[in-house]
Amino acid sequence: MSQAETQREETLFGEAGAGDSYGRFSTGILPSHVLKRLIRGHREIKATEDFEDGQIQPASIDLRLGPVAYRVRASFLPGPNATVEEKLGAVFMHEIDLKQGAVLETGCVYIVPLLEHAEFSARVSGIANPKSSTGRIDVFTRLITDYAQAFDRIEPGYRGPLYAEISPRTFPVLVRKGSKLNQLRIRHGSPQFTDTQLKRLHAESPLVSGVADIDNGLALSIDLLGEGGGRIGWRAKRHTGLIDVDKRGALDAYAFWDPIDAHPSGSIVLDPDEFYILVSREAVAIPPDYAAEMVPFNPLVGEFRVHYAGFFDPGFGYEKGQPPSARGVLEVRSREVPFILEHGQIIGRLVFERLTDPPPETYGQGIGSNYQRQGLKLSKHFAQV
Repeated sequence: MSQAETQREETLFGEAGAGDSYGRFSTGILPSHVLKRLIRGHREIKATEDFEDGQIQPASIDLRLGPVAYRVRASFLPGPNATVEEKLGAVFMHEIDLKQGAVLETGCVYIVPLLEHAEFSARVSGIANPKSSTGRIDVFTRLITDYAQAFDRIEPGYRGPLYAEISPRTFPVLVRKGSKLNQLRIRHGSPQFTDTQLKRLHAESPLVSGVADIDNGLALSIDLLGEGGGRIGWRAKRHTGLIDVDKRGALDAYAFWDPIDAHPSGSIVLDPDEFYILVSREAVAIPPDYAAEMVPFNPLVGEFRVHYAGFFDPGFGYEKGQPPSARGVLEVRSREVPFILEHGQIIGRLVFERLTDPPPETYGQGIGSNYQRQGLKLSKHFAQV
């Protein structure tokens, strides 16, 4: 390695720590400094190009699109006996060069090999999700591996390529090689975190404002009254312009969204196949040594779903000694029929997991976090309104 390469690596990874330890605990989600050490040692996660500054988040890695996309006629899983490449032949339509950027059209499905690939050891697994900004522009994306029987999962011991399935649902998007739509959490072991432990954690440091509803996770409900009857959400427009996924603050929100104001009844009718940005009634705080994932609420209670599950990073909405400060922004879609949502209705649950060690920097601590202390907020692509 040249001196310049060594200096760049030290700048990117710093003194990530010596030794083989995963931190204070041997099981849990791996924090940034452990991820950096593993990358530096060429373990667990590798890439065909150097990792970039800012790609490592407090408890996850942003995954980058490779130089080519494949338009396919249908989504698929390879199953236990096939690779993604072997299955592509049956659904392949045409190839798209992403090196100079290309438009992914709404309603179409694309498979993109990622620059990163996994070299997981026997007790290491992964879980992926769309980045917050990806979900908020209604881009449906999932991680696929060879021999996969489920999306967004990397099984323990998996060694092989990673792919993103991408399908813009409302807005066409401009992407390019290096664009980051997914993020990956890496877990060592299989730690369990019970509701009893969650209640104890909430007693030590409040996880939500108000009363905590803990039952198979921490419930979040919907805010449909707002502050003084003001704006409570946004509804996506159809037939809009293009969103460049790598540009921040460049777009006029009103060209892409219709604002929704509170109704005195505290309810809203979700129209079928329309996309809404709404916000939780509760403010949330994720302690520095924990991470959370929002999972959809039981679909049996209504014909709607939180369209994209999401990661909540360590430190999101958290300030030591202060009440929770950030709302959960919710991407919501009705199913086949109109559905009435009522103020305070449960719409999702946060499932918590311990990190093996607190990260050196948590969400919002000078690392370019876009959504700390957020209320109702569109993705980073739109100018503030």
